[in-house]
Amino acid sequence: MTPDAAPPADRGGLGFPPPSPHLEELNRLRTEFTRFMLTYRFAVEEMTTKIGILREEFLHLHAYNPIEHVGSRVKTPESLIAKVARKGIDPSFDAIRAEVTDIAGVRVTCSFTSDVYRVFDMLSGQADLTVRRVRDYVLEPKPSGYRSLHAVVEVPVFLSSSVVQVPVELQLRTIAMDFWATLEHKIFYKYRGDAPAEVAGALRQAAETAHRLDVLMEGLHDRLHRADARPATDEVVVPTDDVLEHLRMIRARRP
Repeated sequence: MTPDAAPPADRGGLGFPPPSPHLEELNRLRTEFTRFMLTYRFAVEEMTTKIGILREEFLHLHAYNPIEHVGSRVKTPESLIAKVARKGIDPSFDAIRAEVTDIAGVRVTCSFTSDVYRVFDMLSGQADLTVRRVRDYVLEPKPSGYRSLHAVVEVPVFLSSSVVQVPVELQLRTIAMDFWATLEHKIFYKYRGDAPAEVAGALRQAAETAHRLDVLMEGLHDRLHRADARPATDEVVVPTDDVLEHLRMIRARRP
């Protein structure tokens, strides 16, 4: 440093130069983006908790559990920004939340087709959920043969200083629908989304076979399912006969 040169501005008296405006903007944007993505992670946790409660209730109090499997995912920041750029969406976070409704996703695999609608009705009937859109590909399959019930629901996420309504894409399908969709995705990935006509036709036939299997298995279930089937036991929450008898006797002794 020459004698006439001014020393760099001190930051906090420690001899560090002040952060550049560019670095300050990146830090601010990182905090804002992280907060934005966290709301989607929290929304997924809220939805999976709701589904888990239904699953536990059916497991302990009903004759069978209609929920076979629950999966979830949140888009990565890289994937999200690539979609925003590809579709020309306004890059503000408010616009992204309004326009991109599949940032968070929850998939519920059910036993039978009637369970798909049953579970969806129970979830959509909860007072704190708002249904924004429903697409019924079970009733009206896609040309490829794909079947599933899709919905976008808004989930309230309670943060330290605000409540944010976060959209979550909800997919509900049967085991057979999920089997077909999983393998169809793998096959089309091999062909980079452009499968030959004979392959696409075979997949449509397989989708119809999966649908007939759904209908057949649900019919067998309805015919054979015993009305007096007892729920699975769990020693933590399900009382034994001795405990029930003890409770009955205590109640009988009360005036």
